[in-house]
Parts: sequence; structure tokens; C-alpha cells
Amino acid sequence: MRQLFSLENILENTHLAEICQNLASRAVIITDSNVEKLYGKAIKKALDAPIIAFPAGEQSKTRVTKEMIEDQMLESGMGRDSCIVALGGGVVTDLAGYVAATYCRGIPFLSIPTTLLAMVDASIGGKTGVNVPQGKNLIGAFHPAHSIIIDVKFLRTLSLDEYRNGLAEVVKHGLICDLEYFSEIEAHLDEIMARDEARLQSIVKRSYEIKSGIVSADEKEAGFRRILNFGHTIAHAIEIVSDYKISHGHAVAIGCIVEAFQAMRLGHLDQDEFLRIVWVFKALGFPLDLQLSPEPLLKVMGMDKKSLKGVPRFVMLEELGKVLPFDGEFCTTLSPELVEDALQWMCHDLPRY
Repeated sequence: MRQLFSLENILENTHLAEICQNLASRAVIITDSNVEKLYGKAIKKALDAPIIAFPAGEQSKTRVTKEMIEDQMLESGMGRDSCIVALGGGVVTDLAGYVAATYCRGIPFLSIPTTLLAMVDASIGGKTGVNVPQGKNLIGAFHPAHSIIIDVKFLRTLSLDEYRNGLAEVVKHGLICDLEYFSEIEAHLDEIMARDEARLQSIVKRSYEIKSGIVSADEKEAGFRRILNFGHTIAHAIEIVSDYKISHGHAVAIGCIVEAFQAMRLGHLDQDEFLRIVWVFKALGFPLDLQLSPEPLLKVMGMDKKSLKGVPRFVMLEELGKVLPFDGEFCTTLSPELVEDALQWMCHDLPRY
């Protein structure tokens, strides 16, 4: 895995410029409009580098935005001696990483995640890409960041909804492979919601260890890495059908609950384990009523990256902290009846929990 640095007051830390100088002779900063307003002047001063910003939001994660960034880099004369500094959340990381993967046939990039979601998920593992009308992240490349540079003080400026986005992935990490971590999250929800800095350092570190360990074992997602997609077959469908009005973290929270419900129906999880999952996501404040219907979700799930011949596959919990291996595939198809029943339950029964 790539290097992880934890730097305090990162935009005033001279070590940041040193990391860039050791990597390339010049840099370009890629960010979104929200992050530029908050930190644009400071990062430009710290690195003495141009900045390219695009409109904030999942709707910008497209081939059109990628082309715009590339055109500006070409007009600025950036060559193979350049590196990209991705400053922002998951959309920035995915887009900037994909640009880095293809610009001049590949240049290095650094990730400076400013959201919890990016710190614990999007910046780790090398997946980069863009969305298309047919689905999320269907066009992209594996191109890991050379370094990931963390400063949890960025999290002070996040909205509550944006902060929750990352917490969904944190909970997921505990559910798929670390019951002790999941129990720690349950026990310290007040500190987590208060954004206690020591607690945040702890969960960012542990989530990094979990995801980077999984990725190191299966970098190109041939099998084991698929456990990171727990909850995501449902979640990506929710995002697409809602036209990304429902955030990734909110969709993942609901997806984890629904896919845990499927595991309970199949006799893997017991009811008490399932209810613990529901309780944690409720306690974190995720709304359980999505105002969606099952039919459009069923239509788009076949394009999920785990699908086999157009049939969606799901990661199944065997118990809290453990995923069923399914002969090394780590996901499985389910009967159409169970898939539809679970979506009906999500739309009509889950809001009453």
C-alpha cells in the first residue's frame, strides 16, 4: 500500500511541499468549488501551484468534467514531470485519480482528503473513475495515490450530513471483518458524533488499516476485495434512481441494513445481530424512509460491477464481523423473490423501525 502521512495544520506544514517536490518537478491542484472557497488560497500558497476547480457534487463526476480538467492541464503545459494534488472528498479523489491514471499515460498523484468518507474509503485502494447514466464508477482505472495525507481538523468544517457520509463506511468496516471495531463504534457514538479529535484519529487509523489490508490482499478485486462492497449493490441503485439526491453514505447505510436483512432471511445473521445494525445506523441519524419504490431499483442493479451476466450479486454477512466466502467469490446471486421482498421491506417496513 501507499504511504499514509498524518500532518497537523497540513496547509501550513512545509512537509507537504517536500512530499510534492520529491515526487515531481511541478504540481497541479484539483479540487471542487466548495473546498476551493475554504482552502484554495492556502493550498496555492503552500505549493505554489495552479488550481483547477469544478462544481461540487456527485453530478460533476463525469467524463465531461474529466475532459475539462485535462484541457486546462494541457493548456497550462503540464507534462509527465507533473503530479496531481487531489484536495477534497470522494468525488475529487475519484476524478483526480482517474485524470492522473490517463494523463500522459499516467502521472502520480497525492490525496489530501477533506471529508471523513474520503479519509476512510475513497482515497484508499486505487479505484478511480467517473459515473455514467448506466451506473456508478463504470468507467475508470486502478491508480493508487502515491501518498495519502490526513489532517482530521478538516472534519470540523463538514456539515452533519457530509460527516455522516463517512460514518456509514466506518460502520461497514466493522461489520465485514472486525466485530471489536463495530462494538467500539457502538460504545462511543456520543464521542463520534461530537467529533472528538482523539476518537476520530482512532477510527480513521483503524478504517485505513482494515481497507488497506483488504486491498493489499486483492488489489484488482478478483475476489476478497469484494467484501468492501457490502451494502453497495443496493446503495448504488439508490443513488442512481434518486439522481444522487440521496448521498453515498446515506445509501450505504440503507444498503447495509437491507443486505443484512437478506442475510437474516437466509438464516446467517440472527435477529439480535440484525437489530444491532439497524440501531447503530439509526443512532447515527440516518433517515430510514427513502420515498423510493422497488421497481426502478431492480432495473439498475444488474449493471452493478459485481453482477454476473446482468444478474446482481450481494455480499452476505455470516455474522457480525465476518462475510461468507462463497468459494472465493465473496458475493452471490439471490433468488429474484428474496431480492424483491427485501426491496419491498426497505420501502414499506424499514421506515417503521
